[in-house]
Amino acid sequence: MTDNYIERILKARVYDVAIETPLDHAPRLSQRLGNRVMFKREDLQPVFSFKLRGAYNKIAQLSETAARRGVICASAGNHAQGVALAAQRRGIPAVIVMPQTTPSIKMNAVRALGGEVVLHGDDYDSAYEHAQSIVRERNLVFVHPFDDPDVIAGQGTIAVEILRQSRGDLDAIFVPVGGGGLISGIALYAKFLNPKIKIIGVEPVDAAAMHDSLRAKKRVVLERVGIFADGVAVKKVGEETFRLCREHVDEVVLVDTDEICAGIQDIFEDTRSIVEGAGALAVAGIKKYCAVNNWSDKRIVAVNSGANMNFDQLRYVAERSDLGQAREALLAVEIPEQPGSFLRFCELLGSRAVTEFNYRYGRKERAQIFVGFGLTRGREERDEVIASLRAGGYGVTDMTDNEIAKLHVRYMVGGHANGNVVSERLYRFEFPERKGALRNFLQAVGTRWNITLFHYRNHGSDYGRVLAGIDVPSADTAEFLDHLNVLHYSYSEETNNPVYRIFLGN
Repeated sequence: MTDNYIERILKARVYDVAIETPLDHAPRLSQRLGNRVMFKREDLQPVFSFKLRGAYNKIAQLSETAARRGVICASAGNHAQGVALAAQRRGIPAVIVMPQTTPSIKMNAVRALGGEVVLHGDDYDSAYEHAQSIVRERNLVFVHPFDDPDVIAGQGTIAVEILRQSRGDLDAIFVPVGGGGLISGIALYAKFLNPKIKIIGVEPVDAAAMHDSLRAKKRVVLERVGIFADGVAVKKVGEETFRLCREHVDEVVLVDTDEICAGIQDIFEDTRSIVEGAGALAVAGIKKYCAVNNWSDKRIVAVNSGANMNFDQLRYVAERSDLGQAREALLAVEIPEQPGSFLRFCELLGSRAVTEFNYRYGRKERAQIFVGFGLTRGREERDEVIASLRAGGYGVTDMTDNEIAKLHVRYMVGGHANGNVVSERLYRFEFPERKGALRNFLQAVGTRWNITLFHYRNHGSDYGRVLAGIDVPSADTAEFLDHLNVLHYSYSEETNNPVYRIFLGN
């Protein structure tokens, strides 16, 4: 079976539309990590993503009869553009089913390539089901984003280039993982030529479909997936890709959003290019793997898979990258409400740069402040500061890894609920960024329960993030949750989150 794939990869027709991307040395990152790190620059492809390779190879293999019927895919981004361009080059029609939440920049890119855009649903799964119904109605050929041998073989041409460009002298290749098509193709070819090369996948911790499937030894379906690295936000990996990964992939590393943002910054500092969240997964994984395994003097490749970043998302990346690099700490500090307290507190911080300071007068005896400050020695320095403050008599809660603190509370520190709000519950929601989403949310809550706290901030993503406090007596819990579930918005209760208790709760 492997030999058949190797032949498919070597015969793959990708260079009619794709380019052979460079394998660039990353000097700054290499020096920091003590390893030679190289970037495989798939962000430089004509559609700024590797997806073009697999899509074109699939479409190029179609018979004339099948091709004339036209092709269809479901995608919110890179695969959509790859299919549209590939179909344009072959001169056949292409239908692209995209979620209604898809940003206009991506829809316009597909239309500019001649694709017919059909909007349906709020997520990939809804778009996929609708695409299948169109396949049946119009007899089109479905181009799967990852679970197809021709698509896998097209992505495998990346490994052909990597091994030739590096002369095969590599210790590991780190690859972003969504449905598994990219890593399957790379692993097949790289392991065939040099079984000693480690193939290590990287997934977001909140979209770990391949990691969890390999651990369970069967394909699992995630209940929900994170939305930041949307290029790999897959609830279930492919059947064929799972089989190939079990045979050829060494392991899968998980990274969080802050680590991904830090990876985007690392790539920018070495290349002056800005990749998307999924495009920085491999770099984030390299940093984590090298630290955990004490790697040094290794030759490592990161596949920079794409650069279709929404411009509005850059401010979010900039905010989170310092946390991901362990260059900023966030603390909640309780200080005496008396003259000179701020000065003594700042003296304990020393000469460190304060990045954020939020305070509001509250109780007469004690005050709560939300403070961010820069770090030069990472987590070790953060622990030293916390110990110093506690020794000075200050109460400290470390919020550096608290998602509610980073997404919401830092922007809304302003006081606690008064005594009239006795049954406030805190919920975190994610809803599609489209017209009517907020209205639908308010209609689902209805007029029976009072909204006591609300925070929303646009992050340039396909999904909005909301923090809401709602006054819900215990006796109403079941009925209230029924109202929320009608929405089908992802949510979690955060009433017991310590940051809420400190700054906003009763």
